[in-house]
Amino acid sequence: MTHHGEALGRESGDASLTEAVASGRLDALEPRMRALCHYAIALTRSPHELREDALEPLRALGLDDRAIVDANQVASYFNYVNRIAHGLGVELEGTWPESIRQGREYGISG
Repeated sequence: MTHHGEALGRESGDASLTEAVASGRLDALEPRMRALCHYAIALTRSPHELREDALEPLRALGLDDRAIVDANQVASYFNYVNRIAHGLGVELEGTWPESIRQGREYGISG
């Protein structure tokens, strides 16, 4: 779902964030964003392995429970919607530019 990258870049105003997320090269991100990305990756790839101690890095960087719940809900929502779309073979609307419609391999591997 490469169109999410477009939205991330537009909403964050930071193209480097989009590239870091897409490539999986998170080391250049500031610590708070890097911790949020690692949490979202864990929530996406292995939610059954997460325990309360997985939240400690977020709390150590100043996120309160509300911010953590918000991060959880955003990541979970995108996982949910993408699984529905992918599972049903949904294609992007024809109005999306061809560069976005082409598939992209992401650096976050299994």
